[in-house]
Amino acid sequence: MRLKNKIGVLGGSFDPAHKGHLIISKKAIQKYRLKKIIWAVTLYNPLKKKNNTSISDRIKSCRKIIKTNNFIKIKFYEKIIGSNKTIDLINYLKKATNSEIYFLMGADNLINFHKWYKWKTISKKCKIIVFDRHGYKKKSLNSVSYKRLNGKSLKFVEFNKVNISSSQLRKI
Repeated sequence: MRLKNKIGVLGGSFDPAHKGHLIISKKAIQKYRLKKIIWAVTLYNPLKKKNNTSISDRIKSCRKIIKTNNFIKIKFYEKIIGSNKTIDLINYLKKATNSEIYFLMGADNLINFHKWYKWKTISKKCKIIVFDRHGYKKKSLNSVSYKRLNGKSLKFVEFNKVNISSSQLRKI
């Protein structure tokens, strides 16, 4: 039996994209031997306030950050799949690419992952790779999601973090 390709998915509003997104993408490629990373740009995060920056400007910001890192593909799937739910994206990608999916997220997102639509199903359909973020380690390791999923479908990656976030950049 032929092994499936392994692809990473980093979803988010990318408002704006920053070097932290690029660094965790490079780390995921290296550590998990992924074929590519998809930055799945969403119109908005249902757990956060709406974005002020247009989707086209956010996609341009992503392109600027990735430069010549051709292993990253920037995609907007919501019109194709008719949803902004992560589970719908995972289901679509598994079927469309016949790949093993590695869903990438920062430790800050793990804290509220249990509030995501069908979060347990997401954890059954893909591997979840959580990247440590400055100031979030303790809270994320004590989260409902970490306690229920660690060692099963979730891996916590510690590395030399970049102390930057999209919300910090929006304040500048």
